[in-house]
Amino acid sequence: MLDPFAVSALLIIVGLGAGTLGSMIGLGGGLIMTPALTFMGFAPAQISSTSLFAVTFTSASSTISYAKQKKIHYHVGLKMAAVAIPGAISGAFISSVIAIEPFKIYFGILLMFAGIYIAYNSSFTKERQNGPTGNNRKSILLRPLFYSGALGAGVISSLFGVGGGIIFVPLLVLVLGMRLTTASPTSQIALLITSFVGTVTHAVLGHPDYFHAASLSAGAFVGGQIGAKISDRVKESLLRKLLSISLIAVAVKFISDFIGQI
Repeated sequence: MLDPFAVSALLIIVGLGAGTLGSMIGLGGGLIMTPALTFMGFAPAQISSTSLFAVTFTSASSTISYAKQKKIHYHVGLKMAAVAIPGAISGAFISSVIAIEPFKIYFGILLMFAGIYIAYNSSFTKERQNGPTGNNRKSILLRPLFYSGALGAGVISSLFGVGGGIIFVPLLVLVLGMRLTTASPTSQIALLITSFVGTVTHAVLGHPDYFHAASLSAGAFVGGQIGAKISDRVKESLLRKLLSISLIAVAVKFISDFIGQI
């Protein structure tokens, strides 16, 4: 077993990579940090709370950078966060009672959908984007879907420690018609508020491993800054393909392990 300092160094690297990719794509980085903690053998409540702790720092870092670039639509992000907050609180409580094997299978399914979404996102956005701010008539009819999706994102955020960006970004792009270059920054303000509320709830319940959370957060905060600054200069399509393949591979691993125990 690795000594605590080696584990800390490894988690800083994981956080750095997760923060960079999460900031660029708008997903918070939890989709990378949660699997890493799962493979390290943590209990579900520790996994979700420790990852979410770091996601909070990633989204804070990204929000600061995107705010300076004036890319955030605050009124949309704040509305989304307000609806997601009750879900974030509920997700933290659910993580207290779920066992590791159901946690893996449910998270594996989430990763599978996430990988597919990220792989095909460009084709979806080309078809659905109607403008940079999402001000289209169809959005009025789709508001119930938008708000129910935001609530579900809050639950997923705290239950799996992923921040909810995997739902926030598609909602902004596919329902409100935002461009991805606007949706990703806007999702960060919702991520920040939702993950903060979830982290506080987890802390009250005594879930986080603060030593590992601090290591992840250190890397994630720096990664969030890097991702926000280079988001316009890196070929996003390649990053999406690599991330998609990685998520699907981890999903297959989690699901196959569950099936093998049946």
